[in-house]
Amino acid sequence: MKTNWKMLNAALVVAMFLATSCSESDNGSTTPSLSGEIASGTTLVGNVTADASLVKDGTYKLSGGLHVKAGATLRIPEGVTIEAVDDAVVDYILVEQGAKIDAQGTASNPIVMTSELKKAGAWGGIHICGRAHTNAGAGVLSEIGNSPYGGQDDADNSGTLRYIRLEYTGFAFDEEHEANGISFYGVGNGTTVEYLQAYKGSDDGFEFFGGSVDVKHMVVTSCSDDSFDWTEGWNGRGQFLVAYQEGASTLGYECDCLMECDNNGSNFSAAPVAHPVLANVTLVGNGSTESTHGVRLRAGTQVELCNALITGKPGCITVETPETENALKQGTSKLTYIAMSSELVSDEGTYTNSDFEAATGNSTDYVPALTGRYVGTVAGGEVPSDSFFETANYKGAVPSDNDWTAGWTL
Repeated sequence: MKTNWKMLNAALVVAMFLATSCSESDNGSTTPSLSGEIASGTTLVGNVTADASLVKDGTYKLSGGLHVKAGATLRIPEGVTIEAVDDAVVDYILVEQGAKIDAQGTASNPIVMTSELKKAGAWGGIHICGRAHTNAGAGVLSEIGNSPYGGQDDADNSGTLRYIRLEYTGFAFDEEHEANGISFYGVGNGTTVEYLQAYKGSDDGFEFFGGSVDVKHMVVTSCSDDSFDWTEGWNGRGQFLVAYQEGASTLGYECDCLMECDNNGSNFSAAPVAHPVLANVTLVGNGSTESTHGVRLRAGTQVELCNALITGKPGCITVETPETENALKQGTSKLTYIAMSSELVSDEGTYTNSDFEAATGNSTDYVPALTGRYVGTVAGGEVPSDSFFETANYKGAVPSDNDWTAGWTL
């Protein structure tokens, strides 16, 4: 996201989406209701009001908003292609609180969500609203679809997402409000999220608005804003995360942070405090002197990050705000086993590059020797002692002898 203070303009966003979230269409007819098996060739729009299934290897169009309502599950099997129509309305999929999405592709036959217009920002991506925590207060609504999210159930289950490629997402309503590849709003850790790619989107690849959802095997390629973004107290776990940014001369646009990491932009100390635990990360920037941040830790966020390779940004890691720097200095947050190609930049001067280099396994003189843009690791690492994490005691996300991105990503 381009700023931390998105909720300040929530009223504007809600107004902009009334046309897509109301129960009546522009011509006064009732919004379509979908359920049962949906034939290949169907244009998806309206409300999924009971369990609905697409067909394996089917092709579908998406025109407008597709809302999965509470109590319903939308099933998308392997090989399905959903193509957003190049028209005057915003196309998106919204999974509301109490609903589920069961979208399971395979490495050899992924689900592809794309658009007729092969251009960043062509459509609105996926939005999932759960009942896990947020520190943004009560009554918060998703930026697309005007749907409530948040609650007290951090084990909430919004379904399964596996082997999905999302292309050309990030529809823009104004300079501050754009859709992401997938927006996780208060999504709980009962949800399964793995093997996803956000490809050439506008705004962020994957953004977490609070919640506790865990993620594995995620790839973000050349998204124009941040590759990964968290705010509102996200405290999930992640392993095997990749971000790669092509140069502006190739893309025609700049890319911002590899990770933009906030607790809460309006209240840096808001609880619960963002504190994800992340391991085995490869982040490759495009060398831009305009967008200089790699991992930008700020607005009170905490983090535990280990086994990472970071390169291609003048500031591979920058730390800002007293709350964020104090958590690092005091050991509440941890940066360990990180090889990066620049010194850490500290705005407050509380947690400095010297502190970073003194921590276990860290270095600031990494010279990348990656193949295929992000394949390769560096010896030395230690994963957290948590059953979620697979044994991968090396720095980086994609070993040369186990390229888990092959075949299903672009």
